[in-house]
Amino acid sequence: MEILYQDDDLVAVMKPSGMLVHRGWGNDRVVLMTAVRDRLGQWVWPVHRLDRGASGVVLLARSREVAALLGDAFAAGAVDKRYLALVRGIPPQEGVIDHPIPRTEGGPRVAAVTAYRRVGEFGRYGLVVAFPRTGRMHQVRRHLKHIACPIIGDVRYGKGEHNRLFRERYGLQRLALHCLGLTFRHPRSGAMVRVDAEPPPDLAEPLVRIGLGDPLLWAGASEPGSCTGARVDDRAERLGAQAASSSGDG
Repeated sequence: MEILYQDDDLVAVMKPSGMLVHRGWGNDRVVLMTAVRDRLGQWVWPVHRLDRGASGVVLLARSREVAALLGDAFAAGAVDKRYLALVRGIPPQEGVIDHPIPRTEGGPRVAAVTAYRRVGEFGRYGLVVAFPRTGRMHQVRRHLKHIACPIIGDVRYGKGEHNRLFRERYGLQRLALHCLGLTFRHPRSGAMVRVDAEPPPDLAEPLVRIGLGDPLLWAGASEPGSCTGARVDDRAERLGAQAASSSGDG
């Protein structure tokens, strides 16, 4: 397990595909939270979700206080998230999916928005970078299915015939979804923090086999119609204003 970033308040690690973030989502003996705890020799608190089948950046706090601050930032949309996904179908060059989905399994539908940019093509398959603006359960997976472009390797929302094709022909044995990075304001210093993670071999190698393995394809992909830094600043300011209001100041 690779540590991508750490300081006195938080740590960001590379979650492999197939590992749960914490035991609340299953009965696995080894989960990311306890693996990081054992590696650092201290308790850590997860502040966001990443599906079992996905890989990529996961952020954990080193105190309850920082966990609460980061959790508020994620809930307010003050964290920019970037995901790489291989999908069946060729979506438009860019777009915004505004489609309500349940916040939790079986719950009521709530607002959910994901922007995306197509960065590559292979036959009738597309490579996209997705930018979820909200944080709902399976949001990127559900939204890409909603535009008829389900993620390859997705046994719940995808297509078995395409999953088998990529498994047998290209060696893709997992969900083709990876969190490329997070950008956020540090909860204590206020400095901008950006954490990036390239796809691991179990995704990178199949992408190379279909001619979509060059990191330059997604390295410069920006969210359609926005400036990441300015948007994070704006959301952080709104979050700070809400916190000041709720604390009774003024």
